[in-house]
Amino acid sequence: MSFREWLGRCPLVAILRGVKPSEVVRIVTALYESGIRIVEVPMNSPDPLASIALLAGRFGDDMLVGAGTVLEARQVERISDAGGKLVVMPHADTTIVASARELGLFVVPGFSTPTEAFASLAAGADALKLFPAEANPPAVLKAMRAVLPPDVPVLPVGSISPTNMAEYWSAGASGFGLGSSLYRPGADVDTVAANATTFVSTIRLLERRTAA
Repeated sequence: MSFREWLGRCPLVAILRGVKPSEVVRIVTALYESGIRIVEVPMNSPDPLASIALLAGRFGDDMLVGAGTVLEARQVERISDAGGKLVVMPHADTTIVASARELGLFVVPGFSTPTEAFASLAAGADALKLFPAEANPPAVLKAMRAVLPPDVPVLPVGSISPTNMAEYWSAGASGFGLGSSLYRPGADVDTVAANATTFVSTIRLLERRTAA
């Protein structure tokens, strides 16, 4: 299945920064039951590779699991060995993109300029992460969309909430990365489940409006 097909299941990426291996399966089970199908465990979380291995073993092909905040190409092989199938970056490092592609992993680098976007695409990126979204409002995304290939998924990340998704969606967003508005370290499962349900309901409403 392609990355676009994963987005077709649910165009939301759960970013579980700070999650611990002892809680990760419970948290992600709640996300799965809410409809989310893509999860990244940032590499600056406690023992992220253990969390990725647990999720890969528990959910298999039912979810796309990988790592976020990947800053070095040498991390990619370790992510793959843990069972991760997705590499997400805050920046546009084409060496990381190339390493992920060599190992058959999906890769989503960050960008905030056309130069970064096109360099990442030339290196083989599957999608682009508009980051930080706080510094790149919907008007910026709309302008970027005028020059980017129309079939390239673009996901705004950074302070995304149910209240600002519609503007980005109208400007050309293909999905969203959800951070602290979905999960914060120490959050209980019920809180995360409620947040996820709200996000999924919001994106389904936007999808229906687009299809109408």
